[in-house]
Amino acid sequence: MAKRDNKHERRIKRFIVGTGLFTILLATSTYAWFIGMKTVNVSPFDVKVAAIDGLSLSLDGITWADTVSINKDNYNVATYTGNTNTWGGTGLIPISTVGVVSDTTSKLVMYEKGSLTVTPGGYRLMASLVENTAGAEKSGYVAFDLFIKNLSGNEYYSEYNQLNEEAIYLEPDSMVKVGSAGVADTGIENSVRVAFAQIGRVVATTTDSTTIQGISCAETSGVTTICSKRKATIWEPNDTDHAANAINWYSKACKKRTGEDLTLGASYEGACKTVEDGKYSKTYAVSGVIDYTDRVDVYDGTDYNEYTTSIASTPTAGKLNEVDYFTDTEKNLRGNDRPEFITLAPNSITKVRIYIYIEGQDVDNYDFASLGKQIAVNFSLSKERYFGEDVDYNDEGTATLPDDVIYENHKDPTNTATAGN
Repeated sequence: MAKRDNKHERRIKRFIVGTGLFTILLATSTYAWFIGMKTVNVSPFDVKVAAIDGLSLSLDGITWADTVSINKDNYNVATYTGNTNTWGGTGLIPISTVGVVSDTTSKLVMYEKGSLTVTPGGYRLMASLVENTAGAEKSGYVAFDLFIKNLSGNEYYSEYNQLNEEAIYLEPDSMVKVGSAGVADTGIENSVRVAFAQIGRVVATTTDSTTIQGISCAETSGVTTICSKRKATIWEPNDTDHAANAINWYSKACKKRTGEDLTLGASYEGACKTVEDGKYSKTYAVSGVIDYTDRVDVYDGTDYNEYTTSIASTPTAGKLNEVDYFTDTEKNLRGNDRPEFITLAPNSITKVRIYIYIEGQDVDNYDFASLGKQIAVNFSLSKERYFGEDVDYNDEGTATLPDDVIYENHKDPTNTATAGN
């Protein structure tokens, strides 16, 4: 029985259609958002992606394959001339974003710490725009282009309408954790984010590399732009995990805010709301330039000091904005409850800009989190919503069928006779 179950499990896994595994190691060395952090060093790591059945991948829009690999050594050389990829430069710094993509730069709009001053109940935050408006991206985060060719269907819908697109799912084995060379229980892995910013798309039959590589937010012939149509999808791993030291730091530093002048002790009184391991706490990210006149405390928001004057419902300069992340809790839902992660148009080539960064406004981003030293990031995408157990799959009568019959157009990747044909 166990042997048949194992065969059944292997067969179901072979049916999975989508992009495979990303592996990322980020080494940290100094401090996080709250005090004086300058850099979080980036160690060499590889990003590997695999695709099956109708999905092909490329780093340059020219060479297409089932798998691609990008790392610190080839992120610029192995991609296309004129790309604006970055591998963090001298190191990562905590940044903050609500997922807006700029129509003028075709890049994610991000903010970094301008100043941080202790208040009687937290820290006054000033934030400046990350100047990635021209040329290459700046140091402090990882960003690269991934081109995805989706050959599902023959019709290409040139007009933008998300209802025309196909659902893609984040696989349950996707995770962010402390790497093998890191230090556990610091919580650094809990403030990592991965953003998927769709820039635009063209019909899948396009072969002109200049057109494919040049996909941007600008309205050009043959290109369907996406930037202003929707925000980037941002994955928040470990959304309910809070390290004990992060909770202790928050409990000590945060006081309930009752007044506008955050320099006065009288503006803070009582305890903030509790942050508990196993329970989700919202992130109120920076949504615009913040200066001293905006009087923003990092703990502002209903989930923390309960002060909401500095919180905006839409991205606004001088305010924080609650971000609707795609969380690990959603990733782990099953069956009909499993939500889509992103959508892709059929018969298309989509340019997706991927950002990997540390969210400075995450409550788990406290002074000593960076002692974790190394983070491992793995994620994979699939077109399959259901797993075998979700639909009571029974493989009786199929165990003896030849692989080409069992898999039809899906070649068995473990069968060397059919793999790659």
